[in-house]
Amino acid sequence: MKQIAMVLSTLLIGIFVLWVIANAGVGMKAPDITNPTWLNSEPVHLSDLKGKVVMVEFWTFGCYNCRNVEPYVKQWHRRYADEGFVVIAVHSPEFSHEREIENVKRYLTEHDIHFAVPIDNDYSTWNEYGNRYWPAMYLIDKQGVIRYVRIGEGGYHDTEQMIRNLLAEKG
Repeated sequence: MKQIAMVLSTLLIGIFVLWVIANAGVGMKAPDITNPTWLNSEPVHLSDLKGKVVMVEFWTFGCYNCRNVEPYVKQWHRRYADEGFVVIAVHSPEFSHEREIENVKRYLTEHDIHFAVPIDNDYSTWNEYGNRYWPAMYLIDKQGVIRYVRIGEGGYHDTEQMIRNLLAEKG
């Protein structure tokens, strides 16, 4: 009986920790993205995007899981950009070859990625968001508040539904 209680308490603690991680930052004002180098866009401040729904995605081109999420992010960008949806894909490298700007540029061209990509080689934006995972998607509402966080693959229907809900809200 004691072992069952121990296992259950460990399981509950694990579930709680995962819930906290998955909801990190929800309800807080989104930190600005201050990286000096951006691809596919001039640097943008989140304050300039007030009235739009923004996805800040943390990724790196060598990440298998990031590559699996990529088609969904590109589809959402195409589908909802005209409705005020903006994707900012913060490239935070895991390995040294991912730090090379030319490698990132080549990947963007080869994979037909057209949304803004700030280069976060020093992890400044990663740290501002308290991020710890690739991929991670933060949905920011029209007032600049983080409303949803998705860590890792999956949950595509839920993420898209949240995009729609945030776009439908009054600005």
